[in-house]
Amino acid sequence: MISTVLVANRGEIACRVFRTCRELGIETVAVYSDADAGALHVREADAAVRLPGAAPSETYLRGDLVVKAALAAGADAVHPGYGFLSENAEFARAVLDAGLVWIGPPPEAIEAMASKTRAKELLGIAPLAAADVTEADLPVLVKAAAGGGGRGMRIVRELASLEPEMAAASAEAASAFGDGEVFVEPYVENGRHVEVQVLADVHGTVWALGTRDCSLQRRHQKVIEECPAPGLAPSLLAELYDRSVAAAKAVGYVGAGTVEFLVADVPRTLGSARAGGTPKAHFLEMNTRLQVEHPVTEEVHGVDLVGLQIAVAEGGSLPSEPPAAQGHAIEARLYAEDPAAGWTPQAGTLHALDFPPGLRVDTGYASGDVIGVHYDAMLAKVVVHAPTRAEAVRKLAHTLAAARIHGTVTNRDLLVASLRHPEFQDPARLDTGFYERNLDALTQAPPGEAYAAVAAALADAAARQGRFGGWRNLVSQDQVTAYGDHEVRYRPTRDGSYTVAAPEGVRVVSADPDRVRLEVDGVVRGFEVARHGDVVHVGPHRLTARPRFPDPTEQREPGSLLAPMPGTVVRVADGLAVGGRVAAGQPLLWLEAMKMEHRVVAPASGTLTALHAAPGRQVEVGALLAVVQTEAQEDPA
Repeated sequence: MISTVLVANRGEIACRVFRTCRELGIETVAVYSDADAGALHVREADAAVRLPGAAPSETYLRGDLVVKAALAAGADAVHPGYGFLSENAEFARAVLDAGLVWIGPPPEAIEAMASKTRAKELLGIAPLAAADVTEADLPVLVKAAAGGGGRGMRIVRELASLEPEMAAASAEAASAFGDGEVFVEPYVENGRHVEVQVLADVHGTVWALGTRDCSLQRRHQKVIEECPAPGLAPSLLAELYDRSVAAAKAVGYVGAGTVEFLVADVPRTLGSARAGGTPKAHFLEMNTRLQVEHPVTEEVHGVDLVGLQIAVAEGGSLPSEPPAAQGHAIEARLYAEDPAAGWTPQAGTLHALDFPPGLRVDTGYASGDVIGVHYDAMLAKVVVHAPTRAEAVRKLAHTLAAARIHGTVTNRDLLVASLRHPEFQDPARLDTGFYERNLDALTQAPPGEAYAAVAAALADAAARQGRFGGWRNLVSQDQVTAYGDHEVRYRPTRDGSYTVAAPEGVRVVSADPDRVRLEVDGVVRGFEVARHGDVVHVGPHRLTARPRFPDPTEQREPGSLLAPMPGTVVRVADGLAVGGRVAAGQPLLWLEAMKMEHRVVAPASGTLTALHAAPGRQVEVGALLAVVQTEAQEDPA
């Protein structure tokens, strides 16, 4: 029997594994980088071992240090979580060679499925040759053979772009996974991303434990997942189950894993014309680990997948049949990112992270924690289970909107708008092109933001009035406060309240420093207000105060390219030099932060007049990276 488990991971998944271990009476050990010294997973573990450094390559990706940590802490088993070393066969072997229990599949199974190209060959799917791709075959997808999470992946719509995009994908894959192998496969427009959860024991039993739909994705990374995948025909469901079980048996799989498919209504292969037909499931890959979205399967099937992983690792047997599905579950990934600015990740202090009761929240953060730049931007997974899909969607949207999430910009508003969008609410319209079609509409300011700005301005005025003991003399002109695009004009009254001149139609019922009540069109609504520096949170609205007098030192010359996020410069375009010509849209350099790579491109054609970026340089958000003098600036006439 396992007595002590070290989790070779961090954040949310480490906390998730610890929770099951506590329920089973198993001691827990965390590992942590210097950047994570005060992290929630460290605080929750029974013991913790430092991995010196901050970068993943120095810490969580150092299998030798993790094994030493397990031995030093007296652990007798290692759980890899997901990401980092979870699909590293050599790490699994090192754990076993050290006399520890590996809570995962055999190293040989990991190896067999580690390369997507070799996995396809194992399942009888012929690899595609990039040299044979023609214009008729476009679009195609360039994909990293190792790893996942959207890294090393490019959609190619023009044949001339294929070679440079393969080179860029290879460089990104090598940086992320230590393996630069990439391959080409058909890109199925607007398919559905459907996966099957498998679980196998050492006695030959293999479960196909239901399906999940993960079609809502940004940058090829999942955002909203649900179980079961809605609207699949019985024949297609049976095919998915059969192929998934066959894949697991083909490699002697043990433990939890996921087989992923792209379901297309119009099947298409390289070298063939588009043709109608029945839905077809294209095998994508097998993930030899626990998935981020495993909670929805747990909620629907009433199982603890981590507990089952541990039981299987101890040699236990699974029942001959998996438990049946009950109801519907949906999970939303809450990220510290700005969807309206190219999904740019955000760092800073998380002042509040509080959710209403009645839902499951898996997180590696608590109120007051700092979101750093070294790791993934996911803050939490918010999960709702209900009797029907429609009920689960409604409840998740409502609870997300009501949550207190204060600090950095997040994708909360996007999640709420996505769940309430007609396309998502109709299962027949689910596909991976959802955000490509709807992102602009989904990132519009949420309804009521103008009145939230009024509440913020009046709460600030009430706080100042309280500090200074009231108005000695009533001002004779409107006070003006601006938040983003919203300008609020108000004036104090003799009875201690306020009148609002803009926006029109607002009557102030009451105004206190932390709560304001307004009447608009005969309806009274309350607004909870919390201020953190220049950022004000009013219910679900996040507002930034506009300075009355802009700082002249922040003015930049035209053509300045500023860092959109804090991070590290990982690459500068070959041959890029001051004085050289650049074309509009030309990639100039690449920044990496929070497991995301961001391309900085020339805003227009012109001359590069300054370059302040170099590979390895750490930059803060807003740092000057380069300056491009555009052709219009060169010749004003």
